[in-house]
Formats: sequence, structure tokens, C-alpha cells
Amino acid sequence: MQRTKRMILKGVHVTEKASVIQGLVDAESNPCLKRCKTPKFVFVVDPKANKSEIKKAVESFFEKQEITVIKVNTITLPRKKKRVKGTRKMGTTDLVKKAIVTLKEGDVLNLEA
Repeated sequence: MQRTKRMILKGVHVTEKASVIQGLVDAESNPCLKRCKTPKFVFVVDPKANKSEIKKAVESFFEKQEITVIKVNTITLPRKKKRVKGTRKMGTTDLVKKAIVTLKEGDVLNLEA
């Protein structure tokens, strides 16, 4: 079964660190940060998806905005041990994979649309 773009992209990863990465393009305070001219966005993706599938899914999902993905970096977070509610047994959390997507310079990605 072929995975669709909805199956690959789970959603946007909204944390403080992700918002810092997204805001590096507009940073004016530090000369080092001015060098980052390519916008970056963080997505939660399917753990089995590879970089080329993620690139195609992002470009097709936001095809109306006409963006070009230059680079995809992935991070697979390890499972954490958690106690199962109501028992003494230990279980694990689901596997989480994040993708940091770098767009072409000048591209704008509107996540609200």
C-alpha cells in the first residue's frame, strides 16, 4: 500500500525550539543569524517515511503556495518507558519522527491556510 501525503505528514511540530527555527529568517539581532536566509519548518512525520517521501509530501501538500524543498533533516526520538495506568506493568510511548524541512530562499509557507 502506498502512503499518501496525509499519512506521511502528521502535523506541524509546535514547540518553542521549533518557533525559534522558523523565526531565524526574520532575525536581525545577531549578525550570525542574518546568514540564515532559507526558511525552515518542523513537521511530525510517519516513522517509516524516508526523506524523499517527506519532500514530495510537503511539496504536494502545499502546492498552491508553490514552494520548493531544498533539504530534509530527520530526527527519530527514542521510545520512553511509561507505567501503564492501573497496573504495575511498564509500557512504552509511540515512536516519534520529526522532519526539519528547508525551503528555497524567498519561499513563504503559510501554515494557517
